[in-house]
Amino acid sequence: MGRMTAAGDVARLFETIAPRALAEDLRIAEAMVFASAEPLEAQAIAARLSVGADVVVVIEELRRIYAGRGVNLVRVAGRWTFRTAEDLSWLLASHGEEKRKLSRAATETLAIIAYHQPVTRADIEEIRGVAVSKGALDVLMEAGWVRMRGRRRAPGRPITYGTTSDFLIEFGLEAITDLPGLDELQGAGLFEGKLPAGYGLPDPNDEPTLRPDEEPLDEPAPLDEAWGPIPPDESA
Repeated sequence: MGRMTAAGDVARLFETIAPRALAEDLRIAEAMVFASAEPLEAQAIAARLSVGADVVVVIEELRRIYAGRGVNLVRVAGRWTFRTAEDLSWLLASHGEEKRKLSRAATETLAIIAYHQPVTRADIEEIRGVAVSKGALDVLMEAGWVRMRGRRRAPGRPITYGTTSDFLIEFGLEAITDLPGLDELQGAGLFEGKLPAGYGLPDPNDEPTLRPDEEPLDEPAPLDEAWGPIPPDESA
């Protein structure tokens, strides 16, 4: 009888300890995500939790707790951060920092790079049907949304471009495959009146590994070199 009582006491002890440990891990994870200037990887959170803690369980519970609040725990670019709830974002629109406004040329260039990466300047011009100004790419690279990937194995070895993790974070995407479809892009006014006949969007892929038709950059190339002769700035 004594052994059964002792066993029961131990079981009750663990039942008490487990919720306490989870509660403390939740507080730690919450504090880390809140204090971080950048979204955090699950591994970074796991490193600060109690021994044996399951970071997946902790994150999912924290996400559940914040699901109905003014801020939500969301995953962007494979990392975790707090974001204003989507249904309340309009409340803060006039108080937050003004978003970088892109010209139509830069917006279309960004969309083409995102969906068709890796792409060269010639690829972008073929899809848009017009010459591309160097300034459009300058803005995207300065924002940290586009990067030089490598060089195309083709005459002239043109630079290839792709998106960055900052692009996913800025637009609240967990992965590049979360990009909207063609109907949504047209509904938003992108490519309106500019879509070539038979145009369609490929499955976007931002895999960092160079493709068979790419080779590494010998060294970071100046933008002027990468783009060659600079066409006139576009107003459209």
